[in-house]
Amino acid sequence: MGRLVPAVTRALDILELFLDGDGTLSAPEITRKLGLPRTTVHELVTTLAARSYLVPVPGQSGRYRLGVRTYQLGSRYAEQLDLAAEGQQVARSVAETCDETVHVAILEGADVIYIAKVDSTHAVRMVSAAGRRLPAHCTSVGKMLLASLPPDELDARLPGPGDEPLRAMTENSITSPGELREALAGIRERGVAVERRESNPDVSCVAAPVRDGTGKVVAALSISVPMIRWSEERRAELENLAVEGAAELSARLGHRGAA
Repeated sequence: MGRLVPAVTRALDILELFLDGDGTLSAPEITRKLGLPRTTVHELVTTLAARSYLVPVPGQSGRYRLGVRTYQLGSRYAEQLDLAAEGQQVARSVAETCDETVHVAILEGADVIYIAKVDSTHAVRMVSAAGRRLPAHCTSVGKMLLASLPPDELDARLPGPGDEPLRAMTENSITSPGELREALAGIRERGVAVERRESNPDVSCVAAPVRDGTGKVVAALSISVPMIRWSEERRAELENLAVEGAAELSARLGHRGAA
């Protein structure tokens, strides 16, 4: 590996400071936060401003914010993102940690579609495939995604409390629209979803939301466990791991913050 260039490292350190706070900084603040000489900071800020990576804040003398060049680079990066590819990489990492089957899914109508999947190495494991479509209300990923919708969008995708029952995949599936909405409210509050043998009588799952750079939930990551390895203690462990994995995938999609 080649030698790191100190001047480039310091310039990047300056840019990364703008990710926190209100997004504006003065040269003295940068000097204090990084512990660099004032002359060095002045030269670096002047160079970054000349290349449009920083721009002066109108009406606030001596303060800077990120410039259009950083937006252009971020936009180009976002154009190259592939949710399925990124999801597959994160799912593989999560699966290596827990040795259970991991999925990443998106919502389409009232169904979920699995776009990434990594299998457990155990002989007994969930059997599924990327590209499979299931009713959202029967899965942890689906319930997580439904719970993340604005009320009007949720109403458009689900039947009302007095309408026909929802489709059941097992005897444990939620079929009452009213009961489902109550479950979604709890998921919304907790930030994670649990499915206990609702899509497969031998499997339970946990799921957490995946957000893009705007903060919108665009997918969910789940961990599926055969009932022979399921327990409430194991559930708590896997919930934490699913949240961590979802946060990692969210960060790859440009989200700044916890999923």
